[in-house]
Amino acid sequence: MEVTGKIKLINETQTFGASGFRKRELVITTNEQYPQMLMVEFVQDKCDLLNSYQVGQDVKISINLRGREWINPEGEAKYFNSIQGWRIEAAQPEGAAAPPVAPLDNLESVSKTNDNEPDDLPF
Repeated sequence: MEVTGKIKLINETQTFGASGFRKRELVITTNEQYPQMLMVEFVQDKCDLLNSYQVGQDVKISINLRGREWINPEGEAKYFNSIQGWRIEAAQPEGAAAPPVAPLDNLESVSKTNDNEPDDLPF
């Protein structure tokens, strides 16, 4: 899945526990009729992907939705969701098209056959 929008916030990398688990959070404001502010987590080596981005920049983020169950001390199941990013790239501005293809200078030379070859095609 992908989400596009403008970066609202980039947090510093946080490290947890003796294992050194790393997490970095980014908030993106979507480009929709009713914009949403979504927090996207980048974990472990993906934290470093955010180093070259800044607040206010338009980006496209590839995400995975994650869910987990937790049983509280009373024995009730609680469920949590998270959005985990695994790739980020600068978004193309709206209306930006692919670079134009250079026109052929001499279209005749492309369609013209060699005069020495017989024209024996059935069509």
